[in-house]
Amino acid sequence: MRALVIEDEDGIAQLLKAGLESEYFVVDIAEDGEKGSFMARTNEYDIIILDNMLPKKNGALVCEEVRSTGKSTPIIMLSVQSEMHTKVELLNKGADDYLTKPFSFEELMARVRALLRRPVTFSPEILEVGDVVMDTKKHTIHKGKDELRLTKKEFMLLELLLKRKGAAVSRGTIIEHVWDMNVDPFSNTVESHILNIRKKISPKGTEAYIQTIPGIGYKIDA
Repeated sequence: MRALVIEDEDGIAQLLKAGLESEYFVVDIAEDGEKGSFMARTNEYDIIILDNMLPKKNGALVCEEVRSTGKSTPIIMLSVQSEMHTKVELLNKGADDYLTKPFSFEELMARVRALLRRPVTFSPEILEVGDVVMDTKKHTIHKGKDELRLTKKEFMLLELLLKRKGAAVSRGTIIEHVWDMNVDPFSNTVESHILNIRKKISPKGTEAYIQTIPGIGYKIDA
């Protein structure tokens, strides 16, 4: 899962980044509304956490610009203002939820999970292919009775493939959802992670589960 945090207070931004990464999100940060709007409109995110009081462009305008492109990415607005008219305005601009500062990270994550459970982005907590079973809530993977040990990136990559089981997932899509903007798109990081996952879930590292689709990317299927 990939999240965008648009927040000009560095302390809050870094706390959100650390917390979301502990929940297996890849996190990009934008320090102002202009940059945040551009990133939200040009990249694919599973959730956007957007502060209302920002330099260059405020959260309401950013939200409006994102929605004008047709993107339906869930947006949680953050603001020190708790007045009802402020909440109504931001929700009318296209926000999906609103959280008043200060807030607890636990409450934020509860709201994130609630938004991600909506039908448009719903996916079950248990994902499986053959005898490989992933619990996305507990962050565990079993092959038969044996628990597998995957790195965080390997887990996230495998989760993406399992959520799209039976469909080819392009290398570009994998990079967008599993790595942040600092990754070198010309490196072999995707290929090396696929190889490591195959070694852990497939007999002798074969393509029994994860198949290479020449010129496109990868597909997982039984």
